[in-house]
Amino acid sequence: MKSRWIEYNGQKILYQDFSNNFFNEQVVKKELEEVQAIVLSQPVGSVLVLSNFTNTEISSNLMPILNESSKLTKPHVKKTAVLGVTGIKRTLGDLLSKITGQPLMYFTIEGEAKEWLSKE
Repeated sequence: MKSRWIEYNGQKILYQDFSNNFFNEQVVKKELEEVQAIVLSQPVGSVLVLSNFTNTEISSNLMPILNESSKLTKPHVKKTAVLGVTGIKRTLGDLLSKITGQPLMYFTIEGEAKEWLSKE
């Protein structure tokens, strides 16, 4: 598993690392299963999430899986920042956000995402 807990400005952030998987759906699915278990083990409304999708394609096969995971974990997530989502991936991300009701904030610079997550 590439994902891990990090700390920034005294805040614990779950860094969900889906980066550099290109078109490898199986790797993304496996990583998603593992981070989902972590999120579900945390108190409701407590998890700060930084999801990195840089150099990873989100296929039509992955969208329903991401949708279900997002619905399931939403109660546990306080804020979500997303990296590497532009163009059509941004459109899919917006759709996911509308379907699940879980707001996503998009960033191109990791430091800015961490800064946003660490602010109340």
